[in-house]
Amino acid sequence: MTVLWTSADAVAATGGTTTADWQAQGVSIDTRTIQPGDLFVALTAARDGHDFVAQALEKGAAAALVTHRPAGVGDDAPLLIVGDVLGGLADLARFARARTAARIVAVTGSVGKTSTKEMLRAALAPQGATHAAEASYNNHWGVPLTLARMPADCTYAVIEIGMSNPGEIAPLSQLTRPHVALVTTVAAAHLEAFENLAGIAHEKASIVAGLTAGGTAILNADLDTSDILRDVAAQYGAKIVTFGTSGDWRVGDVRITDAATIIEARHAETAYLCKLSVPGRHFAMNAVAVLAVSDALGADPAQSAMNLGQWLPPQGRGTREQVIVDQGQDGGTIDLIDDAFNANPTSMTAALEVLAASTPRDGVGLIQTGRRIAILGDMLELGPDEIQMHADLADCPHLAALTTVHCAGPRMRALFDALPADLRGQWTPQADDMADAVMGLIDAGDVVLVKGSKGSQVSRVVDAIRKLGHR
Repeated sequence: MTVLWTSADAVAATGGTTTADWQAQGVSIDTRTIQPGDLFVALTAARDGHDFVAQALEKGAAAALVTHRPAGVGDDAPLLIVGDVLGGLADLARFARARTAARIVAVTGSVGKTSTKEMLRAALAPQGATHAAEASYNNHWGVPLTLARMPADCTYAVIEIGMSNPGEIAPLSQLTRPHVALVTTVAAAHLEAFENLAGIAHEKASIVAGLTAGGTAILNADLDTSDILRDVAAQYGAKIVTFGTSGDWRVGDVRITDAATIIEARHAETAYLCKLSVPGRHFAMNAVAVLAVSDALGADPAQSAMNLGQWLPPQGRGTREQVIVDQGQDGGTIDLIDDAFNANPTSMTAALEVLAASTPRDGVGLIQTGRRIAILGDMLELGPDEIQMHADLADCPHLAALTTVHCAGPRMRALFDALPADLRGQWTPQADDMADAVMGLIDAGDVVLVKGSKGSQVSRVVDAIRKLGHR
């Protein structure tokens, strides 16, 4: 396997002390997923990572990044000793960034960061070795971990950067030093930590703070806060490229079917056609942003447009699957749309549009009439107006195409009470209660959307639906 870190390079990066010579093929922070040959980083979170060093070494870790020799670890154990483990991880990230010639894009936005990161991976990988995190590693440890795992010889790297409080994005961008910075959108997410959307826009725009000289900022042109994004990018001297229904990269006709999204896009005099294998207008906007990024990185946007046909959203972010709910008949399935990882008013509206465009199947199941059913959990971190934001979802035009809306959680009670009587299904105080009741809420032929913030635990409803197929 390719050596990612030698003890000599790690010492040079961190200024630490090594107790042995070693070589690592990867970097891990979790003994549950660690692979033989990984460098184990003993971060402190809910538990002190030093408590797991012995276990990591038993599982074949090449060495451990620590501040001291933990209890139960032998004198001959391979350790990289530093003053601060998180700081040491950041040092590895800087060293890894400095030694690569890869073209790097940093991605942020209130909605669509992880999906867009995966779109970029799909678009770029056939054009050159592409590095991106396997999960949503976008915070103060996730970004340096992603960089520390970056092979020196990759062609492209995609780094996702998130935030929950002011002042978090700029330092991570400065660590990343991207050639291209993308802001997918600005919406009411994490609003409880900001006074208003303008504050969120300023924070998202700060992703340009780490751009390399001559770097490009790719910005959504369709937002009320687009001027803020442009102003901040201009202050940093970034080359500004816009995308949207207006802008340098324009979204044209978007056709949504049960199983696909067909997008016409245009840049200057060139037209592009993308076909995504999942439905969603919000995915269309992100796809056009990917074409803009590809062009700015020096990749071929036409090739990227073709490659996007291979992309699928990460689990819990709009994935679609069939689940058997009646094993006694042919076609005894439902179509499940699992969007239970994240939610705010913008992404909720987008998901409801996908459900509204879906086609249920008649002639199967007990009811014999296929339905469009939404099971919605609380949207979290929306600030003092969160109850009104939930109630306002009742005005979403896509609800008119739905049969029933079920709501779980105290905040979703506001939507439940605001719904027309003919749409109102069940309300439960917790997602677990909805999961217990789900067998009686759905039938073969239905299309079922499950959507909510991760903290609402509405994913338990998804799990309960999947288990119906194993009865």
